[in-house]
Amino acid sequence: MRSTLLALLLSPVTLAAQGTTHAAPAGPAIQWMSLEQAQAATKKAPRPILVDVYTNWCGPCKMLAGRTFTDPKLVEYVNSHFYAVKFNAEGPDPVTFKGQSFKNPQYNPAAGNGRNGTHELTYAIANVEGRIAYPTVVYLNEELEVIAPVQGYLTPQQIEPILKFIGDGAYRKQDYATFQTSFTPGW
Repeated sequence: MRSTLLALLLSPVTLAAQGTTHAAPAGPAIQWMSLEQAQAATKKAPRPILVDVYTNWCGPCKMLAGRTFTDPKLVEYVNSHFYAVKFNAEGPDPVTFKGQSFKNPQYNPAAGNGRNGTHELTYAIANVEGRIAYPTVVYLNEELEVIAPVQGYLTPQQIEPILKFIGDGAYRKQDYATFQTSFTPGW
């Protein structure tokens, strides 16, 4: 299934990190949880998992958090169709995913909020053809298999078809290019 978004993966949209410090608008928010919580939740009530793979120093990651993941229609859709996880790609915390422990053995506490070692889970789920980039939004199916890692900053309008392709289950029946031909934006 990773190839279903290949065209999108090969041409991620990236923007300069301008104006990344603005207050998030008041209103509904995505119900973020840990990866462990999302794995437990999907066992009880299956739905896909969206993983926002970010770093503390990444400007486009902050734009995704402050501009895209605050859009009211996107928030409503994500909260009703996905379990949402924020994952610090360079963080120190060990994570258990699919029964396997992942760590960041190169984490340097002295680096603070600057660049740091890359977490093993980042390599396992957010790798696109040998390349790690931030932000990456990783989509997992109910069986915790990677559907697609999508690298780069996306606006609410750019991410909408991807969310609906996965959230509505279209990825099970058709490839992304075919889905796009009949997709009508709603945001």
